[in-house]
Amino acid sequence: MFARVSTYRTSPESSTEGPSEDILKQLFEIPGCKGAYFLNGTGSDKALSITLWDSEETLTASQQAANKLRSATSEEQKIEILEVEEFKVTASRLPD
Repeated sequence: MFARVSTYRTSPESSTEGPSEDILKQLFEIPGCKGAYFLNGTGSDKALSITLWDSEETLTASQQAANKLRSATSEEQKIEILEVEEFKVTASRLPD
């Protein structure tokens, strides 16, 4: 599994609700997308999004669509995109 992590700067005008249902629908329609997390910093002006992909190939193939959705989300939520990085997921576990 692979992940794309985007870092954002929020402002007092920023939404803390996360992306719209329309944005999420579009994200999950991209082939290979396996999940997403959206995090807002507590007591900071930082936010993150983490999207999960089933392979390096689908991560790479999703870049253009992901860039478009990221831009739409940042405009919708009034947040600034600071950085986008890609990672191989080497461990994942949630308690039973």
